[in-house]
Amino acid sequence: MTGAVSLTDGGLLARLAAAAVGARLGGRAPTVGGAVTQAVLSRPGLLAKGASFVTLERCGALRGCVGSLEASRPLYRDVLRNAVRAMTDPRMPPVCADDWPDLDVKVSVLGAPQPLPSRTRDELLAALRPGVDGLILTDGQRRATFLPAVWAKLPEPDRYVAALLRKGGWPAGRWPVGLVARRYGSLEFRDPAPRAVLVV
Repeated sequence: MTGAVSLTDGGLLARLAAAAVGARLGGRAPTVGGAVTQAVLSRPGLLAKGASFVTLERCGALRGCVGSLEASRPLYRDVLRNAVRAMTDPRMPPVCADDWPDLDVKVSVLGAPQPLPSRTRDELLAALRPGVDGLILTDGQRRATFLPAVWAKLPEPDRYVAALLRKGGWPAGRWPVGLVARRYGSLEFRDPAPRAVLVV
């Protein structure tokens, strides 16, 4: 899917996500009218099924990150859904109107996941492409993912994988039996702060 999203498409998606967050904070339905909606509905790549993550940050601090790993709905609808869900990421307090003026909205459009060798830690580390690959780990019971953007904070493959194992709840010190790894690429688009104060 990532190859079908142009810079124009991505900019529209980021503005759509920001508008959905702003609408919800203002007590309105998380849909938008006018030029953005018309532009989105005229772009075939945004009407096709796609998978996305929406990340909300305030002054560099994470306020929410929620997404989809499989393409199961039109991409623009996936972005709307994930933007609203990211506002109540269970790992942190809900996004509120006070966050809005400093809120950066990022949309990552994911490519289709591809299998990676993962019988051992060394095998997986050797196959990873730092700075490029998003990674999904699953053992049939647990699942965890890191977007490619996480490489900016964890640039070494060993630390990247170790942190993802912790995130997924796998015990430290031994490689999980039956672990399956898949990688994916993503394109990231931003609608950055500052923003006008919301009138609620």
